[in-house]
Amino acid sequence: MSDVTTISVGEDYDVLVGHGVSSRVAEQLPEGVARVLVVHGAPLAALAEPVISSLRASGLEVHVAAVPDAEAAKTVEVAAGLWSTMGVAGFTRSDAVVAVGGGSVTDLGGWAAAAWLRGVAVVHVPTTVLGMVDAAVGGKTGINTAEGKNLVGAFHTPHAVLCDLDHLATLPPADLSAGLAEVVKGGFIADPRILEIVEADESGVQEPGSAALREAIERKIAVKAQVVAADLKESHLREILNYGHTLGHAIEHHEGYRMRHGEAVAIGMVFAAEVAHRTGRIDAALLERHRYVLGLLGLPTTYSGASFDELLVALRRDKKTRGSTLRFVVLGGLAEPTRLEGPDEGLLREAYAALA
Repeated sequence: MSDVTTISVGEDYDVLVGHGVSSRVAEQLPEGVARVLVVHGAPLAALAEPVISSLRASGLEVHVAAVPDAEAAKTVEVAAGLWSTMGVAGFTRSDAVVAVGGGSVTDLGGWAAAAWLRGVAVVHVPTTVLGMVDAAVGGKTGINTAEGKNLVGAFHTPHAVLCDLDHLATLPPADLSAGLAEVVKGGFIADPRILEIVEADESGVQEPGSAALREAIERKIAVKAQVVAADLKESHLREILNYGHTLGHAIEHHEGYRMRHGEAVAIGMVFAAEVAHRTGRIDAALLERHRYVLGLLGLPTTYSGASFDELLVALRRDKKTRGSTLRFVVLGGLAEPTRLEGPDEGLLREAYAALA
């Protein structure tokens, strides 16, 4: 596979990007693995089957768990079902989990692996743009609760991540575009070349198999790999990856997770840009560039589905909040992310009103 790109996340693990790389899943497992639990989204049985077959052909004992689609998978009940499967099968600390699917499946599979016997190996095979550039890379795992998104979880570094570009051919266009919101985020916080790729060829970057899409994906993975390698547990630098997520997660929660993650993050990035502009950190041109680039991809840049007071409850539960102090990731300029702590609530209300 000469077209495989390897992106190292520090010295911990590699992310392989290319066509057909999911067939290499067995060789990416740690030595000594005897049993593997393959977790996949229920609609993705056809994508998971080659992975399952390759593992069995390698002589491994393979167990399979199909889980609900999207955020419905990320519950304690679904996670408990995975632990039950591993318990009945006699999984030990030398066994492993392979998660095949979008970001929700890798979040869930990683969390199940992190908690089982206090940690077994996990290999991610993300099948969406969002999974490839964000959820599967970085070692964040988690499930949702009634109170909010990803409030329960753990940092659990994967053993490897296999981004098979062939999987994107089956991805609905709306899901591909939503995943590109996370790619664009990387452009605003670290690598402006990503924005130039979208601006130069917005149609090409939304075409599975295109060189533009591959370059954008690889660049975003490289951004995340560099940040995660420097700050695995989000003690400082890694918080910049939450650009657009503070309001985005609040909107997702309010919408009952019916809105795509990338769509909510797109709105959240425009909100963060409004806040940064109103505090004198960025100029009007950079604020407008947010709306322009996201609009090229057909992503939402306005929102009026909730009052600010309704979202404020979820904002106060955000993992960046300290005590009663709200904290936001904003830009001080292009590719210059910084934190804004305790902004005036009136300013936040004005920024939110601008979204309508």
